[in-house]
Amino acid sequence: MTIHLSILLFFPLVLATLGALAPRALAPFALLVGSLVALVYAVLMLFDFDTASDRLQYVTDDRWIPSLGIRYSLGVDGLNLWLIALTALLFAAVALWLCVRPPEHRVQLFAWWMGLAETAVLGAFMAQDLILFVLFFDLMLVPFYFLVGQWGGPDRVAATFKLVIYTLVGSLLMLAGAVATGVLAPGDDLTFSIQRLAEEQLGDSAQRWIFVAFALAFLIKMPAFPFQGWMPDGYGNMPLPALAVFSAVLSKVAAYGFLRIVLPIFPDATHDFQTIMLLLALASVLYGSVQAFTQTNTRLILGYSSMAQLGFITLGIFALGEAAGAQGALLQMVQHGLVVAPLFFIVALLHERTGSDDIRDMGGVAFRAPVLSTLFLIVALGTLAMPGSANFAGEFLILLGLFNAKLVIAIIAFTGVAMASVYMLRMFIRAMHNRVGEKVRSFDLSVRDGFVLVPLVVVILAFAVYPQQALKSSEASVQRVVGSASPDAVAQREVKP
Repeated sequence: MTIHLSILLFFPLVLATLGALAPRALAPFALLVGSLVALVYAVLMLFDFDTASDRLQYVTDDRWIPSLGIRYSLGVDGLNLWLIALTALLFAAVALWLCVRPPEHRVQLFAWWMGLAETAVLGAFMAQDLILFVLFFDLMLVPFYFLVGQWGGPDRVAATFKLVIYTLVGSLLMLAGAVATGVLAPGDDLTFSIQRLAEEQLGDSAQRWIFVAFALAFLIKMPAFPFQGWMPDGYGNMPLPALAVFSAVLSKVAAYGFLRIVLPIFPDATHDFQTIMLLLALASVLYGSVQAFTQTNTRLILGYSSMAQLGFITLGIFALGEAAGAQGALLQMVQHGLVVAPLFFIVALLHERTGSDDIRDMGGVAFRAPVLSTLFLIVALGTLAMPGSANFAGEFLILLGLFNAKLVIAIIAFTGVAMASVYMLRMFIRAMHNRVGEKVRSFDLSVRDGFVLVPLVVVILAFAVYPQQALKSSEASVQRVVGSASPDAVAQREVKP
């Protein structure tokens, strides 16, 4: 089967551009068509992908800036296959949401920014050239700068300022690290090919400081503790359709960057900084869980919950020597994205019924909304690491790899699993049950909203029941990447003359 990654990459942006030039009512539908084309391509790859291979598939590799060694290089393997599918699915869901619930003003422009965001995220996941990855990684920020600034909440100016300052600092660090990696690579010719850079290892000292540059960029984007300063304002003011994909997908690009770039290109530095990264990830789990428990704003509850989940994902990635941890991290990226996006859609529906994002103003919504309540319960339980839930397999594999690598950290991290059940069930009960709030209007899910939520819930249930295909697809690639940074591989390189 012939799959052209450039079509998958640029079709959402092309259709969004056509929609921006069309009448107001057609813009969301043009975005939906572009997103559905990308989704069809992603689904075809899921069925056609060779799970036994750890090599790149569907490769597009052309000259772009030959004098600088930069190539237009795209590819798919077990590391990004399911993340591409997740991106296509959730952007299609957002496009459908905009069709049934368009923003009050500048619909064409909103849809165009979403199309650009999808292309940027897909490009970051598929890029196999380091400079191309940096380009798409930075491009992801641009749409959300305007989405927050033009359609955001009352504190959107402060939120936009913090979002740009934090992420721009990280992006500049990563750009400097990427250029240094290509220049310092021991090969005869200048190259930024991720595969070639992984084969031509840098010296130990160069690896260490470049590792720090990339790690800071990724930790800020997640965000991870203590780099979460932009998150409360950003999550509190971003328009909910944009926030759904921002939390579900964009934060995963940073975690994916550790697997795609940091572990294979800087394996010795990864081994040296393992304990520090595990401690930062553990702090993210604990801090995010505690904050989610103490917040009353539903947006921030989900924001700090995402921070804790990304901490778990980072723990799995840096459980070096144990492929189970990294496989669990990849699976958790997909599962968390599937769960958190519909949760933000539900937050929008709760705001419609209560006039507030604060759980103290809610209560009793389930009185006349049994369908909405049921869907909310399924998604809320999907965030818990209980058998049969969407997150169970991912967190189980992460803790399994971590127990074998760092027992004490694994035991402490397990408390985050227990705390997740507290803050998520608290949010569900306070919003849907108890005494009916003074301004609450209880009514059930409409058909138009059901078109968005029900398919996502079905995918969550299917993934919870059968995650094996995703694990099978990623196994070979994960073993290759983790093996390069394992203690045994590092020891073998140290003894070489």
